[in-house]
Amino acid sequence: MTVRTPDLATVAALLAGSGEDRSRAPGAAAACAEVSTLEVRWIFPGELEPAVAAWFGRFPARTESREDTYQVNPQQRGLSVKIRGNGALEVKAFCGSQGILEVPGRARGHVQAWHKWSFPADLPRQGRDAPAGWRRVHKARRLSRLALAGDEIVAYDPELGRQPGCSVELTEIRARGQDWWSLGFEATGPGDLLHGGLSATAALVFAQPVPAVEPGTDHFASYMQWLACDPPA
Repeated sequence: MTVRTPDLATVAALLAGSGEDRSRAPGAAAACAEVSTLEVRWIFPGELEPAVAAWFGRFPARTESREDTYQVNPQQRGLSVKIRGNGALEVKAFCGSQGILEVPGRARGHVQAWHKWSFPADLPRQGRDAPAGWRRVHKARRLSRLALAGDEIVAYDPELGRQPGCSVELTEIRARGQDWWSLGFEATGPGDLLHGGLSATAALVFAQPVPAVEPGTDHFASYMQWLACDPPA
């Protein structure tokens, strides 16, 4: 399948709500980081079970805790806009569905192509409540990055540089006074290696089934879709 990546000027025009300024990118464009990904995500209601955390603990992982603030109103068609912690404005453009990731008897999920821009920012801490039209989502993440080395998936070694590979995250979520948890994959690298890296990583991770749950296509596909199903108060 062909992934069509939108240009930054088009995204800027969509964010501004105008189709007339598509030739102009934000002044910070030169400073932004940019990446294309293939992603699969499942989001489940309730607290993360210790058995699931132990299942994920087979892989080396770093942990982090942060609060992201997502724009939920007005909804931007095909765009996910968030303030990542207090350090960056992140814009993700949906580039199309890329079929189904399936590990028979273990997991089945929608593969989505995204293009992401991250703009560095030094944002002041907000008050307790999110601004109107935005939703705060607290995340406690366990993040493991597995790299493609020849025909094998191995633990990522920072000393070897940024190899093509796939990040796997297990995240505890708190939003609107409710608990959720998420399991997600994000493959990065040259376009011709994305599908292979994603599939190989999923096969390794799901070599053992997730305790008490079988991730399926009805368990959401992105934070954007999950938030769209829970309208702002």
